[in-house]
Amino acid sequence: MENSIEKGNPKREKIGHLSFHDQIQRNKIKSALMIGVIFIFFIILGYVISLAVDPGYFFIIMIFATIFSLTYVIAGYYNSDKIALASVRAKPASKTEHRMFYHSVEGISIASGLPMPRLYVMESNEINAFASGRNPENAVICITTAAFEKLNKQELEGVVAHEMSHIANYDIRFMTLTAVLVGMISIIAQLFLRSLWFSNMGRGNRDSKGQAILILLGVLFAILAPIVAQIVSLAISRKREYAADATGVKFTRYPPGLANALKKIKKEHVPESEKKQKVAKSMAPLFISDPFKKKITGLFSTHPDIDDRINKLERM
Repeated sequence: MENSIEKGNPKREKIGHLSFHDQIQRNKIKSALMIGVIFIFFIILGYVISLAVDPGYFFIIMIFATIFSLTYVIAGYYNSDKIALASVRAKPASKTEHRMFYHSVEGISIASGLPMPRLYVMESNEINAFASGRNPENAVICITTAAFEKLNKQELEGVVAHEMSHIANYDIRFMTLTAVLVGMISIIAQLFLRSLWFSNMGRGNRDSKGQAILILLGVLFAILAPIVAQIVSLAISRKREYAADATGVKFTRYPPGLANALKKIKKEHVPESEKKQKVAKSMAPLFISDPFKKKITGLFSTHPDIDDRINKLERM
């Protein structure tokens, strides 16, 4: 749905003008609906498993999964900026050496009404950037050294505006909620599947044939639900990127800045086998462009097709 050109045709036809206001609202609504889809899968999985096993036993599983998932994800949420910066060995930006970076962020802070985030730089020969932090008051923006070398003032402002948009849209908080739901689904599914090997649950006085069907349905949902939830989670990540692009245009009022930066990022695309990244794969969704499989698009991509993003920006 997100790829608007056919395979084999690298260029997209520009049809009509896009309003960044419409793009922001549309992608936020779609993100919220997708969260609803994950929650529905959580309810269905719980209901099917509760039919297949003893309800009391399932209630214990639900409590354990909820507490474990919330504790693990929220701990990461409150330390998201520290974890992200440490994972890429980022260093604080210098006001003299990275003056253009500071000026760009100061300008976008004024335009957006957001507080000035802490600025960091990571060593990399590729253009990239990410934002992290649980709220605007505890936010950080990190940009690669290559971004300073290869981007001009307008392009750097476009990248900064995109990252400030993630902060303004509370995307870390939104994706944390998604991670909690996906984590709970995965934990419940694993506990149910593993428990089948160690017990004869739910035999009681129920019809054995009917019970076997319920258990089979439970196993089917336990296998499929985490996969579907992860696919939906990746789709949410892609929608948040579109929303950040549009919000970035709202801040700068200059779509070519980010569009041209993405064109330069696109030129750096190389097969993953030829790349030597020092970035944890769990960090990939945070970056403006996937630092690993940049050419991969579709259901299992953390980012939208870069050509589609450029096309939308050029139509704003």
